[in-house]
Amino acid sequence: MTDLTIREAQDQVDEWIRTVGVRYYSELTNLAVLVEEVGEVARLMSRMYGDQSFKPSDEGRDLAEEFADVLFVLICLANQTGVDLTAAFAATMDKKTARDRERHANNPKLKASTDFTDDTD
Repeated sequence: MTDLTIREAQDQVDEWIRTVGVRYYSELTNLAVLVEEVGEVARLMSRMYGDQSFKPSDEGRDLAEEFADVLFVLICLANQTGVDLTAAFAATMDKKTARDRERHANNPKLKASTDFTDDTD
């Protein structure tokens, strides 16, 4: 697949819903599905990068696929509610840049770990 714009993704999901999926689930159902999908990402992340061990039912799960499932449902919700994700994302980036430009740069908790000395020697 070639690079896809957010608008193209919204159009592609809408086309799929209308031709294959029959219709959108209700907004509230899709919100519940989104929460389920985010939970699947969290479950996999906690096993891959956290302290939890894999259960047999977790084996073979693909993080990229789980992220894509979240994106699909999020796009469904955006389409249903008339949100242009391209415009919304651009506005969010502008807002975060204006608000957080200095805050993050001056946050000592965000300094690279190489900035700290090891006093255990």
